[in-house]
Amino acid sequence: MRLEGKVAIITGGGAGIGLACAELFAKEGARVVIAERDVASGEAARDAVRKAGGACIFVPTDVSQPDDVRRVIDTAMREHGRVDVLYNNAGGSTLQDGPVTTAPHEEFWRKMNVDLFGTWLGCHHAIPHMIAGGGGSVINASSMYALTGTPNRDAYTAAKGAITALTRSMAVEFAKHKVRVNAVAAAGTLTERVRQRVEVGGVSQKVLDAHLLGLVEPVDVAYAVLYLASDESRATTGHVLAVDSGYTIGRS
Repeated sequence: MRLEGKVAIITGGGAGIGLACAELFAKEGARVVIAERDVASGEAARDAVRKAGGACIFVPTDVSQPDDVRRVIDTAMREHGRVDVLYNNAGGSTLQDGPVTTAPHEEFWRKMNVDLFGTWLGCHHAIPHMIAGGGGSVINASSMYALTGTPNRDAYTAAKGAITALTRSMAVEFAKHKVRVNAVAAAGTLTERVRQRVEVGGVSQKVLDAHLLGLVEPVDVAYAVLYLASDESRATTGHVLAVDSGYTIGRS
């Protein structure tokens, strides 16, 4: 029970990596708050966690909207009286992305608003409660594609690169308050959406081969996030933990 007694908020917790984290966190003793834009997915995720014996509530949340993010943090405080863990997971790459010369402006701003601003808003509203409670752990979703040269994903990598820089700045700013801020940088992860792309040949063999241990499963990322959420990482802050199946060394 590595999160016994802790309250953990997970954005984008209705599917994929977020859902894997919600299930694992609850199993490890956390009281989970799922923030998810899609109501059907959020309710299904909440019900699945509860069915497995975990404590979980769901708050419909668009992380790009300040009032929504404020509401999910306020709900966690009202229901549980504290916030110990925030995993800013919401976001992701889309097929509308591309090179800076051709990617639609709308896609750039979508990545800025959801991935980057959503992370900013979560931290803005949650960290003061962590400070008041004596500390906590923030985990942000970066990406291996932001840490390496990656073509055709310029909007996504811009947002994730900014999240990585923000993670390190906040780690320095809030260390004195015992608030740790880290990031997890996953490579290709077999969420349902990615699995469908692989099945229809939408992922190149070169990319697949660069994942030396195969594409990452959502639970693999969840275990990394769990480590950073738990007291086992109490001396770790400002770190970007790669869950990349050897991607960074397998591209050569």
